[in-house]
Amino acid sequence: MRAHYTRIIMGMEIQLTPRQTPGSSVSQTAAGWHLEMPAGPPRTYRLAQLDDYGGMPRNHFLHSPPWTLRLRVRISVANLPGTWGFGLWNDPFGFSLGFGGQAGRLPALPQTAWFMHASLPNWLSLRDDPKTIPANGFFAGTFCSPNLPSFLFMPGLLALPLSAIRPVSRLLRRLTGRIIRQDAAPINVNVTQWHEYSFVWLDKSCTFSVDGSEILSTPRSPRPPLGLVIWIDNQFAAWTPQGRLAYGTLENPAAWLEIGNLTVQS
Repeated sequence: MRAHYTRIIMGMEIQLTPRQTPGSSVSQTAAGWHLEMPAGPPRTYRLAQLDDYGGMPRNHFLHSPPWTLRLRVRISVANLPGTWGFGLWNDPFGFSLGFGGQAGRLPALPQTAWFMHASLPNWLSLRDDPKTIPANGFFAGTFCSPNLPSFLFMPGLLALPLSAIRPVSRLLRRLTGRIIRQDAAPINVNVTQWHEYSFVWLDKSCTFSVDGSEILSTPRSPRPPLGLVIWIDNQFAAWTPQGRLAYGTLENPAAWLEIGNLTVQS
């Protein structure tokens, strides 16, 4: 039976479920949680994660605006190969394709509000100019998409091999950028030291702060409901302005992510 971590936070019962690949671990600390993954070569997925939506259909996810997250975070490796972060999303991938998706859940357009670090070769911006929207590095950001039924994605999945043709892939990327609205701002702090991160999610805005200073306020607010996720892994995904589409896993050193003083309000 899978373990659960339950805490009463601001009068709310928060139940987080750990998920980890072999060799990774999730454990409680006096003030929060410790997520750790081992060193390893590429082509093997390594993940340590906490979330509150496992086994649920998306329309049963728990969180809607107004909603506020505040927590302290530090990580052991400043530019860790892969990704790590914390916040809200709709787990859009589905099919458990190696990126944390839930088995049996169809893919969906992304809805996110989170702090995220994505190392090279990740390229997560749908804009051609990475100075407009960070494509990698450490940033706070949102994705906001139309709520389309998942079955509408089946023709797109069948056409996925066409994305290997660069002109077709560039066209699909431009079209996707018109459908999926995105906003983000880079964060320049020493992530190996403790910092306080917070964001406020409202119907028509999201505001992100680091150590009490606002770094991003955007009207591009994701559509509810969303699930809470905290993770560290060795994956990458890239869709570059040149039309190159790639994803996979990276060689990484042993690393950990620590969370403390997590509070939520709704």
